Amino acid sequence: MANRIHLLPDHVANQIAAGEVVQRPASVVKELLENAIDSGASKIELFVRDGGKALVQVVDNGCGMGPEDAQLSFKRHATSKITKAEDLFNLHTKGFRGEALASIAAIAQVELLTRTEDAELGTHIRISGDIAQEAEAVVTPIGTSILVKNLFFNIPARRNFLKSPHVEYRHVLDEFHRVVLAHSTILFRLIHNDSEVMHLPVANLRQRIDQVFGNRMLDRLVPVEESTQLGSISGFICKPEFAKKSRGEQYFFVNDRFVKSPYLHHAVLAGFEGLVKSEMYPGYFIYFQVPPESIDINIHPTKTEVKFEDEQSLYAILRSAVKHSLGQFNIAPVLDFDSDPGLDTPYGYKDRSAKIPAVSVDRDFNPFASDYVSPSNSYTKPSSSGSWQALYEGLPSAPEQAQEPEWIIESDATQEQLFPESDFESDGAAGLFQIGRKFIVTRIKSGILLVHQQRAHQRVLYEKLLKILGQKTPETQTLLFPVTLSYTTEEQHILSSVQEELAGLGFVFGMDSNGLPELTGLPGLIPPAAGKELLDGIIADWQHHEGSGDLSQADRIAKNLCRGMAIKSGTVLDCTSQQALIHDLFACKEPDLSPFNQPIHTRLTLDEMDKKLNTYG
Repeated sequence: MANRIHLLPDHVANQIAAGEVVQRPASVVKELLENAIDSGASKIELFVRDGGKALVQVVDNGCGMGPEDAQLSFKRHATSKITKAEDLFNLHTKGFRGEALASIAAIAQVELLTRTEDAELGTHIRISGDIAQEAEAVVTPIGTSILVKNLFFNIPARRNFLKSPHVEYRHVLDEFHRVVLAHSTILFRLIHNDSEVMHLPVANLRQRIDQVFGNRMLDRLVPVEESTQLGSISGFICKPEFAKKSRGEQYFFVNDRFVKSPYLHHAVLAGFEGLVKSEMYPGYFIYFQVPPESIDINIHPTKTEVKFEDEQSLYAILRSAVKHSLGQFNIAPVLDFDSDPGLDTPYGYKDRSAKIPAVSVDRDFNPFASDYVSPSNSYTKPSSSGSWQALYEGLPSAPEQAQEPEWIIESDATQEQLFPESDFESDGAAGLFQIGRKFIVTRIKSGILLVHQQRAHQRVLYEKLLKILGQKTPETQTLLFPVTLSYTTEEQHILSSVQEELAGLGFVFGMDSNGLPELTGLPGLIPPAAGKELLDGIIADWQHHEGSGDLSQADRIAKNLCRGMAIKSGTVLDCTSQQALIHDLFACKEPDLSPFNQPIHTRLTLDEMDKKLNTYG
């Protein structure tokens, strides 16, 4: 019997293993940037084209590599960071397993240029699909340049799973943010499609956060500082009033390495308890410095998860540090039962002395004199002989009310009524009422009709928004006071990717005097006060469900807007509003289901009610 088990060829094993390390272009960016930081570089440049699908290149001025090291760097498990298993618990570098370059070379076309300071010539290596094509000596600057082209070119099935360039670029941008926030002492540049997106000079941590997320970030930050025997905690949290619906500005770093920790994230939320709504997420930039032997970062191929030796103690310390910072900087509300705020002296009068008010007496005052003139205000008492009509003499008469023209609105052809006219009770609106501020109940001759008010309003708004998207000239209301949009680079990129659909609905954007984007117009359906909140909801939806290919962008925007604009359960509706909502619902093309495929209404017949009552009779 022939043997059934055999060893895989090296190139096949490398391609399989590459799937654990390289999932998308952002994975390549992360690994190459970390290698550049480990090389001791003070300047790192990242070049990206088509979201990283066509090109990812990292250029640094680090220590470089010699010819032998350059060739060994592409071998699996070749590393200069560890020599024995115990070294895994004393790591001070980013990469250590020796899998990054080997995995990248197995599924892409790679070019390496590198030179050390003491060498006159550098090394040029070309590898395509784990096959070395060229290795020669060339003239090149000190440092390393790694160019990765055509990711997954030899695995078409994996390449088909990549998203659009817009989506992949957002992932690249996210990884870039994670690296630059952990290393503010290094100069970084990001160039996408031959256009410089970011230029981040050397700065302190607070300045680096401001460089990445915009010039309005400084006013939002509250410092966090705590030092214990387990380690130290530093960084910043954002003020509660700047909490968002998305989780964009939330970063944990352990020994300058970005990590994900739902457990510690809950500790931060516990520190904000009572200050932010349950659906809002506060921003934070928390940095842990702990002994390397107390953590294990080798539990996930991407090294974004970490296992702490005493995680419960860190949870309590972090929660306490967040609460202390919010209270120390007067962010959290406090109650002082020992002081009476009514007796506090206003700040403007703190250094002023009390003045005795001057009393003046008019000795010539005669209340019975009709022509008396007060010396203080020169007010002449009107004559009592005149009538009150004399006060209005000379004023223009009220203009005649203009006769309003009669408007005839012709609606689109709709489907036949769900229920025949004869099925409804004759008293019309008198048969409508709310139950639990959630359902609208109306009587029909066969029983009662129960309508979910929030889902019904979502359906009405959804079809109105789709109708507006089909028009060439949507109705727009110009805002009297434009709203400045202080979004991060990633959020601005999301907004630009859906700007065409938003313009089709009636959104109008411009630039203020400081060069920041602003909202200058809204669709007629949207109240002016809700425009910014609805835009935040669209961006949050794109971040949570980015790359969803089952829906068009226009349909996703319409669904997101109708979700945010619809009346919520718990809203009290008067009889007129109930009747209008029911009328608009059954004028829709699909009144049975909400835009999210949830039933809107149900009918309870008299026979069904009789059966329920007789069951217990």
